[in-house]
Amino acid sequence: MAVPSRHQSVAGTYFVTSQTWESRAIFKVAPPCEIFIASLLRYRHAGRHKLHGFVLMPDHFHVLLTPGDGTALERAVQFMKGGSARAIRETLNFRFPAWQRGFSDHRIRDAGDYDSHVRYLANNPVRKGLVVKSHEYPWSSASGKFLMDEVPQGLKPLRTTAGRHG
Repeated sequence: MAVPSRHQSVAGTYFVTSQTWESRAIFKVAPPCEIFIASLLRYRHAGRHKLHGFVLMPDHFHVLLTPGDGTALERAVQFMKGGSARAIRETLNFRFPAWQRGFSDHRIRDAGDYDSHVRYLANNPVRKGLVVKSHEYPWSSASGKFLMDEVPQGLKPLRTTAGRHG
């Protein structure tokens, strides 16, 4: 099956998901989790993307990110997946790929959409029965262990009817 090519990203903030190769649960133990998160944070520090939230599940990840200036979404995802796969292979001597090809993405439309995806990230490990409370899951921005970038400027504010007259 052909993987559709993406010629150009639209600037914005995205919710991105990618699966491990053959949906293997390689992120059930700390060493590969630490490598993935280090890669995610390293590329953020290098300006490849702003990181607003993430969760690393046993067989997939979700991230909420804004590609950096001059970095297409596809390239930002390639950095995090390729960088982590290479480090996992070299450090842990993996003999199979870490990630399946491709990823899915959703462009964040407004502040409500953003908030909904932040809640989804936090609640994913709870829904899957991995923890009782979201802050207990160590491989997530909801743990409070990782500094996240601020809410992107330019998201349309939530519409409210409070205080409106007329």
